[in-house]
Amino acid sequence: MQIFAFYLFAAIVLASGAFCIFARNPVHSVLWLILAFFNAAGLMVLVGAEFIAALLVIVYVGAVAVLFLFVVMMLDIDFAELRAGFMKNLPLGLLLALVLVVEIIFGVGAWQSSGMGEATAAVGPPAGAPSNIEQLGALLYSKYVFLFEAAGMILLVAMVGAIVLTHRTRGGVRKQNIADQVARRPEDATRNTQPEVGKGVEL
Repeated sequence: MQIFAFYLFAAIVLASGAFCIFARNPVHSVLWLILAFFNAAGLMVLVGAEFIAALLVIVYVGAVAVLFLFVVMMLDIDFAELRAGFMKNLPLGLLLALVLVVEIIFGVGAWQSSGMGEATAAVGPPAGAPSNIEQLGALLYSKYVFLFEAAGMILLVAMVGAIVLTHRTRGGVRKQNIADQVARRPEDATRNTQPEVGKGVEL
């Protein structure tokens, strides 16, 4: 079962990677990339690296791929055409969802089965030993603690830089004033009127 799951995951990773490169629509390219990440996570589960699999799904699919989607959403794309093709591509989307469900079932079954191959068993921790997540955490916060903190500082500087660039003064863009919004009184924002029947409200 492990061999079948491995070839299934590997084949879909290669196919989705090729479709990601050759897709003409950038949104479709990102979706193929997400499929490749999911199958790569399945391969990591098969070799006993469940932490790397979780990182692929949470970090890459949950953050990087969503960032890619935000970027391509800002491109000049005809969304009316995308909406028109939604129903046409619905069977393909349902088929891909079914493939992901089947892959998850095969991956969990292959990971939990007792007849694991020698190559898979060799990379897993021995019986009674700490899991690879515990060993990775101990290594990060002992030998590589300064590099880990430096990476965190780089990410913090990048986040602050993105915030500064977002709040810079730009022509034609109205800036939000939080103090004015908080100090605004209800009587300044609303006006009670008694319009006559059939005459509506004067704006």
